[in-house]
Amino acid sequence: MNHPSGMHPDTVVTHGDRWSDPTHDVGPAIHQTTTFRAESDTAFLEMASTPRHDRYYTRDGNPTVSRTESVVAELEGGEAALLTASGMGAISTAVLGLVEQGCHVVAQRTHYMGTTQLLSQMLPRLGVEVSLVDHTEADQIESALKDNTRLIIVESPANPLLTLTDLSRVAELARARGAVSLCDSTIATPINQKPIQLGIDLVVHSATKFLGGHHDVMAGVIVGGRSMVERIWNSHVVLGSVPDPFAAWLLLRGLRTLPLRVARQNQTALLIAQHLSEHPGVAQVHYPGLPSHPQHALALRQMPGGFGGLLSFELRGGYEAGRRFVNEMKLPLRAVSFGGFESLATQPAAMWAGSIGAGQAERAGISAGLIRFSVGLEHPDDLLQDMDRSLYMAGGSR
Repeated sequence: MNHPSGMHPDTVVTHGDRWSDPTHDVGPAIHQTTTFRAESDTAFLEMASTPRHDRYYTRDGNPTVSRTESVVAELEGGEAALLTASGMGAISTAVLGLVEQGCHVVAQRTHYMGTTQLLSQMLPRLGVEVSLVDHTEADQIESALKDNTRLIIVESPANPLLTLTDLSRVAELARARGAVSLCDSTIATPINQKPIQLGIDLVVHSATKFLGGHHDVMAGVIVGGRSMVERIWNSHVVLGSVPDPFAAWLLLRGLRTLPLRVARQNQTALLIAQHLSEHPGVAQVHYPGLPSHPQHALALRQMPGGFGGLLSFELRGGYEAGRRFVNEMKLPLRAVSFGGFESLATQPAAMWAGSIGAGQAERAGISAGLIRFSVGLEHPDDLLQDMDRSLYMAGGSR
């Protein structure tokens, strides 16, 4: 990137794209076009032969997309970034760009459900062997490695129980075998966790979540070393998971406030987690910022920026208590996804059973009374008051 390095995240999101498109616009332009004209045959040939040229054809690249990529790459401490049309677009493009028939992949048992389907259904059809292990035990990851292991893919924190993977250890194991390490860091955001600094090769985000932050854009991003990102770009062009320029612009706008939003969400989520951990109607709270979290020490080490704006908790009353709780809440919306400016609450047992099956959901530790809570920017006192009332109506006492 042709701009200073080592800036604080607050400065990166404000100025990190200034050097990528030297115009006089304070508000970045939206290059809402599919193609760009060439002034001469020579210029056209140069455009056509330059990988990721952002003024040739928007499936190859686009100036608005490039500006957004420059900010995310700088935030993550990577050499390059590749923007995609969705989070699953980023994960699928990265994985399919790195493996081929006969390869072996090591992954964790608990992934976002779309990633789980990619690993358990699509890759085996392509002749790629996948081993799923308990990611909280690095020894299990090591034991699963084979001579043909080409990729270790992890998600930390993992959705929806907020379990962690030791990223430094994963990076060491991958390097020793000549494999690529890939981390889905969507829940953490680059404000709280920087996997590349811990030795991870590639980081992916569903930018639909915290990076965009406004529930109005769907996008994904891959960040890593330049040569590896360029290698994945070749598959990206073929697969066509291309972001619309306006979506890239919306994401760039969302990134401007990312450090402020995440700082507030970190603070509120910790307050809510502490409050719920003392509530008689709550059996367990899953949040890495709590000392009671079994991996709290690891969280302190690899999430120095904070513990995130997503938590989950289990109600003592089971499925019916969870259903009543979600129905009673007035401020959080009952909607999928997370990471936006307004709080969302869902009951994973009801949401995931239809997609991955009740049996697999139960094996993933998703109890009937589990609630996933995405913390927004509402005042914490208002959220706590609403939660206490809803817990009482759901059958919990206070």
